[in-house]
Amino acid sequence: MSATTPANIITRWSIAGMEGMWVKMWDPPTESPATPDMVAPTNPVPEVLFAAGIANIAPTAPHTMSLDVMHGITIATWDSPVPVGQPGAKVLEYFTIPNPDIPAAIIGTFPGTTVRMPNGCVFHCATSGKGPPPHTIHWHGMEPTPMNDGVGHCSMELGSYTYQWQPNFIGTYFYHCHRNTMQHFEFGLYGLLLVEPADTYFATLADPSIPIGHCRDGKRRIAANLAPTTANPAGFPQFPGWNSNPRDAADPWKGDPTKNQAVAFLTDPHAQTVPYDVEGLWVFDDRDSNWSQNASHAHNGYPRAGNTPGYDDDFARNPGVNGFLAFNDYGADYWFVTGVPVPGHKGETAAIPPGIVVPAELNSGISGSQVSIEAYVGQTILIRCLDAAYNNCEYSFPVDIVIVAWDGRALGVPPFGFNEAYLVPANTPIYVSVGRRFDALIRVFSPVSTVATCKFIDTRGAQIAGQEVVTFTAQVPINISPLTVTVTPSVASPQPANNPITFTAAMTGNPGSQAPTTGYFEYRFYLNEGTGAGFVLQQDFSPAATWTWTPASTGSYDVFVEVRATGSPNFRDGYKAVFAYEILSTPATGLTLVSDKASPQAAGSLVTFTATQQGGSGTMEYRFYVNDGSGAGFVLAQAYGPSNTFAWTPAATGNYDVFAEVRVVGSAVDRDAFKAVNFFQIMSAVPPTGLDVTSNVASPQAPGTPISFTAAAVGGSGTFEYRFYLNDGSGAGFIETRGYSTVDTWTWTPAATGNYDLFVEVRLQGTSALRDAFKAIYFYQIL
Repeated sequence: MSATTPANIITRWSIAGMEGMWVKMWDPPTESPATPDMVAPTNPVPEVLFAAGIANIAPTAPHTMSLDVMHGITIATWDSPVPVGQPGAKVLEYFTIPNPDIPAAIIGTFPGTTVRMPNGCVFHCATSGKGPPPHTIHWHGMEPTPMNDGVGHCSMELGSYTYQWQPNFIGTYFYHCHRNTMQHFEFGLYGLLLVEPADTYFATLADPSIPIGHCRDGKRRIAANLAPTTANPAGFPQFPGWNSNPRDAADPWKGDPTKNQAVAFLTDPHAQTVPYDVEGLWVFDDRDSNWSQNASHAHNGYPRAGNTPGYDDDFARNPGVNGFLAFNDYGADYWFVTGVPVPGHKGETAAIPPGIVVPAELNSGISGSQVSIEAYVGQTILIRCLDAAYNNCEYSFPVDIVIVAWDGRALGVPPFGFNEAYLVPANTPIYVSVGRRFDALIRVFSPVSTVATCKFIDTRGAQIAGQEVVTFTAQVPINISPLTVTVTPSVASPQPANNPITFTAAMTGNPGSQAPTTGYFEYRFYLNEGTGAGFVLQQDFSPAATWTWTPASTGSYDVFVEVRATGSPNFRDGYKAVFAYEILSTPATGLTLVSDKASPQAAGSLVTFTATQQGGSGTMEYRFYVNDGSGAGFVLAQAYGPSNTFAWTPAATGNYDVFAEVRVVGSAVDRDAFKAVNFFQIMSAVPPTGLDVTSNVASPQAPGTPISFTAAAVGGSGTFEYRFYLNDGSGAGFIETRGYSTVDTWTWTPAATGNYDLFVEVRLQGTSALRDAFKAIYFYQIL
């Protein structure tokens, strides 16, 4: 029918006597069927939560989560003068979806707990109908079979049932009761449903050091296509780490023996995803306290039967005995962001407090998800936004954002390739209707301390001067701070010279901040040696967070480190200095002392002694003494100085001792270490230490050829004498051919062919020694 053209009447049943059907408040039958075509679930989340102590009992069935529908809770309003339960308290009634396995959610929360799972897993949820029916759970945005979709008109009322489906697209969704949908949704029977990359949760099972919800590479990721397009030739390179592989690309981990094959897949689980550092969960909702007080009474929602069935039934009011609640007359008077009350009245603007974080036990085990945003410059922020209000919303961000997904589908990621991610400039309104979601990325390089706004629009169509009525404006703090960096040396100051010291920089954030310290950062290192040259660049900007320095000399040094976000246009985004790092001399722990010539030596020979420190560092000085055995003891031969060598030319024969000392330059101690060389002999003549023998013609030679052999003593000093022997191979052995004499040459004219051996000895003239050294020439042939 047409209200403006009564002649156009469509015959309808009267509501008289059937009012309960219109408001859907009578209890239909409940059912508890088996799940059709059930397959084994593979969702790892329940096991991960149990292992982390978030769930207090193991999953009743493997890889199966549990939800109950429904429970009820009463929460005091932000402006209630007294707590719940006391006279005069202002309260709101909520319907909730408890998770019986998680103590923090055993009676439910508002909104419901955030349900997450890896993409591609087989998801099972064992659901029980509790409290006043009817109820279902609809997995909004998923594509299950009708039986598992939880839509009231095509599935059953719970009962108990195990929902089964498989997510195929990373993104932001939500779940809610789909019976008496408007009322149940507004009363809180909903929660976020988030599909994560395929390796999340599995990665934590395989390696418990990986935080819950992080991928196998330790990062968190969201689906996005940031590639250049015709409309946007530059793409969005400001978001580092984007994986441009197509979704069907082979997994680079598969078959790689250096990678954990427990989290290897047939296709790359990170394809068409981008890492993020901060996750914001924004669920905007409003409540009509009149609904809260009256909607639970079925008769308060009865329309009034009119005179003409189906035409003038009055859905606007029914002044019956039990009063009336008109569902279409929704007058919100309380507003929320992810369950956090916004402290303001209708027509006002108010902000939630800073520092609001979603507890891990209500977030499928993931820590650090935020409501009010705290981050650092250069970090990638992901905002997941759901309009869960009765009214439409208008959002506005104080910085540029890039919307990468709508309603759980990443823009431009196949098979949805007919659209693309797009930039929304700062302060541009974004109009969103009820139940819609978007994923937005933020990355800025300047500090920000401001708010994002959400205007709740009166969806009843009311206008003032042609403009939609804004019932309330909620604000969400966004605080993006400068980078803060710490610098830590591998060893504390002071240190000795010549020791390697590694300085490690880290973006550590501000004490007490909820912002994580992950991200893509680069570091630059400077050194000030105190020479007046100032800070000198040692290592330019790079992802390397360490610099190793080996100081060569003592002094007081300053190390200066800068940090900036990768891709930042700024000179730097933060800095830190380590002042007065001391490099000191340390005493030697020992000393070696060696001579360039071995004892004994002849008087008048130049002998150089070299002292070498053992241990210690810095600049050393050395001192030398000589004891000539005369009874005068050790006499200073070379005072303390930088030279570690002592050149000595002994004038007289005797047994000498040489003594060396070492200490740090400027030290007040007499010495830090010492070493002596005792009994170094100086003789008038020194025996040779070796002998060389050469012939004037090389073997072989003919009989009758004169051959001269010349001997030359090696080492020693004085007058030497030589003795020659010949072995003709006849069996008589070596026969002396010339006795000791100072003549060092012997000439031999062989008469016969054969193999001959020559043996020569040398000694000091006048000595009684058989010989001091010798040398042989074997197999000299006469042919």
